[in-house]
Amino acid sequence: MAVRAEHDRAVLAGLLGRDPVLHAYQLGDLDDFFWPYTSWFRRGEQVALLYHGVDPPTLLAFAAPADTAALEVLLADLVPVLPARLYAHLSPGLTDVLAGTFRMDAGGRHHRMALTDPGRLATVPPTGAPLGVADLPALRELYARAYPGNWFDERMLETGQYLGVREGGELVAVAGVHVYSPAYRVAALGNVTTDPRCRGRGLGAAVVAALCARLRESVTHVTLNVKADNAAAVRLYERVGFTRVADYDEWALTAR
Repeated sequence: MAVRAEHDRAVLAGLLGRDPVLHAYQLGDLDDFFWPYTSWFRRGEQVALLYHGVDPPTLLAFAAPADTAALEVLLADLVPVLPARLYAHLSPGLTDVLAGTFRMDAGGRHHRMALTDPGRLATVPPTGAPLGVADLPALRELYARAYPGNWFDERMLETGQYLGVREGGELVAVAGVHVYSPAYRVAALGNVTTDPRCRGRGLGAAVVAALCARLRESVTHVTLNVKADNAAAVRLYERVGFTRVADYDEWALTAR
């Protein structure tokens, strides 16, 4: 069975929805908010996404260990149509098929985590007020101080799923989303940070807890990605009820 471009959202939702945590980002990208920026490819039951809403485009290809070989075949068929420069999020074991065509610079091992114990949210006093487009300048300033190089899609403020903490009129902590789709019942936390001057006081956990409680009103699965070596962030997420459910690797790819 050859690889094919897939344009039927219902088909994609059915395939990805078999593991909505592993495929949370892809399910979210089926939403109207992201759909115009996506190209989808399918071979049998395996799916890969090329997301064009960032520069360079990002390839997402995830599989359970038992399905890695089948997804590798899809990627091999896909190589000739990939751009000369892209970023990739790949389940472990999927690099060999790309390494012959692309120079692959490692971006590190990451954990996919999911909110599996929401009862723990109640152990953290929540805090944070909703942020909107008017808060964009303050948010940019906070990211410049606390999270330089952070990937932030400013359109996500339109979702209403960004919460911030202010002290003395200054934004000092924030939690937001990379993906939010009530239609597909998934969300992925992102753009979470605390001003370095205010760390160690629990503000990060408090604003994450508040956002998770807010998200659970409209979605079923709350997920996130975190670098495997970011022990402090992993501990924070575990504290509010997240557990590690899968690993993946990030890569910068450049055609040889």
